[in-house]
Amino acid sequence: MKTGHEKMRCGLIGEHLGHSFSKIIHAKITDYSYDLVELPPEGVGDFVKNGGYDAFNVTIPYKKTVMPFLDRISPEAERIGAVNTVVRRPDGSIDGYNTDYFGFDGMLTSLGIDVKGKKAVVLGNGGASLTVQCVLADRGVRETVVVDLGLENNYDNIDKHFDAEIIVNATPVGMYPKNGQRLVNVADFKNCIGVLDVIYNPAKTALLLEAEKLGIPHINGLYMLVAQAVKAYEFFTGDIAEKGIIEKITADISYDTKNIIMIGMPGCGKSTVGKRIAGTEGRPFFDADDEFTKMYGVTPAETITSQGEDKFREMEHEVLEKLGKESGTVIACGGGVITREYNYAPLHQNGTIVYLRRELSRLETNGRPLSQSRPVEELYAARREGYERFADLTVDSTEVPDATAMIILEMLKRG
Repeated sequence: MKTGHEKMRCGLIGEHLGHSFSKIIHAKITDYSYDLVELPPEGVGDFVKNGGYDAFNVTIPYKKTVMPFLDRISPEAERIGAVNTVVRRPDGSIDGYNTDYFGFDGMLTSLGIDVKGKKAVVLGNGGASLTVQCVLADRGVRETVVVDLGLENNYDNIDKHFDAEIIVNATPVGMYPKNGQRLVNVADFKNCIGVLDVIYNPAKTALLLEAEKLGIPHINGLYMLVAQAVKAYEFFTGDIAEKGIIEKITADISYDTKNIIMIGMPGCGKSTVGKRIAGTEGRPFFDADDEFTKMYGVTPAETITSQGEDKFREMEHEVLEKLGKESGTVIACGGGVITREYNYAPLHQNGTIVYLRRELSRLETNGRPLSQSRPVEELYAARREGYERFADLTVDSTEVPDATAMIILEMLKRG
């Protein structure tokens, strides 16, 4: 991190900023203060003119709103028709830039696909979309089709463009807290070679989860967010950022914000090891069974006994959907989460799933009705394939929780 800018007052303005990673990112770049400032539409003009900030970023829905209040607007921002970076000069004049261009261009480079001569569908027509369209044009895309409500090309007739090879979501659809939503099905685009989503929370939107399932290259908006922030830092301070800082910060943020999800047979030590990991990393810890009891007022065992396993699984899924929206936590799941395929998306969207294996003879079965209702070998045989399918990492228990936790953390940090 560069120093020497601690006297600067910087920040981000927007309407709703609870999901923003910007403060974390700028803290990794340098030492100026960086505030998150939520504003109503009528407060934007006064903030720009009289807010007392040396420089600030702008996010939805104010990238166009700020423009009339600026004294100068850079050529790329004029061309795009949106500003996301504002700098107050020593003479009091105010300049506007668009660093999203730099960010999305870097996002394309990071994905590693050649868009020249290809047809692209861009979902949305707001400020982010304008940036995407500009970069795609400069990259030599053959045709860019903008799809949105009220446009000639909309979601009712999008089938006309199922021949597109690139899909870019430039809308907030699927963004936290409305995880799981999407505007199109990737499978309809038979020629698709790349899917980009400017959303970064969750790490994998429903759109990206589908692209992943289909084996299509895909990327979320975190790289774009970091890259535009680094470029904004250069405008804020006049300094040149360190080489490789974008990749380093992107990797750091991705690791810090991903959940660590523990799965495995009942009694294998998921909660014990998970708590050790959480303590070492300074992360919040959640036990899905405990959260179930808090949400419904009954334990999983009581629910299975009184209402049956199928009803329990439906209720458990609601708990997992809530927990899966968290960022940077450790979550220990019940042993049977893998018996329902619909649990994969909420766990995987923001998490790395770790399968903890343990010798069957060492599994604790007391107080576990499903483990007691059939031989443990039979239960394991029915679930083994599910554990392996869900898992990003598989780790054998060392029988020493601290040692097992350290093995898991070492594997996660190696990527």
